[in-house]
Amino acid sequence: MKNRLYLLLPLLLVALGSAAQPMTAAEYIAKYKDLAILEMRREGVPAAISLAQGLLETENGNSDLVKESNNHFGIKCKDNWTQASVTHDDDAPGECFRAYKSAVDSYRDHSDFLRNSDRYASLFMLNPRNYRAWAHGLRRAGYATNPKYAYILIKNIEDNHLEQYTDEAIQEGPLTDPAAIAAAYDRVSQELQVDTTQAVTAFAPAIKSSTAGPAPALMHDNEVAPQSSDPLPALPLGLTSINRCKVTWVLKGTSLLAVATAHHIHLGKLLQYNDLVDDGILDRDQYIYLERKQKTGDRDFCIASANESLRDIAQRNGIQLESLCQYNQMTAYQALSPGQRIWLRPSTDQPAASASTDAHPSGVIYHEVQPQENIRVIAREYHVAVSELKRWNHLKHNRLKTGQQLIVSK
Repeated sequence: MKNRLYLLLPLLLVALGSAAQPMTAAEYIAKYKDLAILEMRREGVPAAISLAQGLLETENGNSDLVKESNNHFGIKCKDNWTQASVTHDDDAPGECFRAYKSAVDSYRDHSDFLRNSDRYASLFMLNPRNYRAWAHGLRRAGYATNPKYAYILIKNIEDNHLEQYTDEAIQEGPLTDPAAIAAAYDRVSQELQVDTTQAVTAFAPAIKSSTAGPAPALMHDNEVAPQSSDPLPALPLGLTSINRCKVTWVLKGTSLLAVATAHHIHLGKLLQYNDLVDDGILDRDQYIYLERKQKTGDRDFCIASANESLRDIAQRNGIQLESLCQYNQMTAYQALSPGQRIWLRPSTDQPAASASTDAHPSGVIYHEVQPQENIRVIAREYHVAVSELKRWNHLKHNRLKTGQQLIVSK
């Protein structure tokens, strides 16, 4: 018996030592990212924002409040809360905080609260990828009194590359079917080893009733209405960063000249930054870069969506179109297939040759005109003047036909 105890004692000490290790930010993200993605698909709260708030409010999953109550977002009880609760010292000693059966319930309550509160309604008009606008909007709406709250969220997002989880949720698309939502919660709950009979299903009635009464106040004295003298945000709400490049979300019908003037950028530079040839009025909402994009992406590749062009991917990932063409051995307006892998960095797995250009034995290089290509785009792609292309190909005008063979280099 004594020998067994001696053998078990070292194992017990090792187990206790492991349990004492605090959770890291990376571990918190890995554990709850799928739940944040699910909540974004269901209610529209950006996954990057949910994770950034969870990291901050729970101290990377190590706070006493989250350990005692599974409360990942510091939601206080208030008068309309009839479920379990715990007391915790915050702005005052012994304040009442909501207690949840699982992290799943906490994340769901957080999403429903933001979506169903008039105070935060304007946030859902923002582009979900604009995490800076969301962070500053939460602060201005009264989520927290800490003047640095938005900047802490932004730092959490950028330091941990949380934008990728917002992108993943967008690619997967909205989740509205009740059966699909229930199945998704069941899957996430199993991954988190949560008893689904005690989690979401039991908590759903409380969520519905909570939205009928006064909106619950959140942590950090956020029941205080935002002040008009609030100096935040330091940057315009439309401004954000993609792949370490400054970019703004511009609405359909806006003049590129107006964008350039507003940001004190020469129009020619703005066109160059965004791989555009002509000035004009934007025909759709889109990102417009205010500085030169990077030559490589922040990941190896992405997957093309339906009706997406190579330029769309360049804009979505903050990469120069010329580099993207080079990595994929494609022309700028070559048609893409949904689900096609597009390289964002040089890779040994890239296609070895381009199907759209051909070198003649004499050294003349030809280019086959692709759908929607024009002579200016082709000239820029091969770094030649339009006049040279016209002269080499005996063209009297700028019109081209799909499949036409052009001499692009001699």
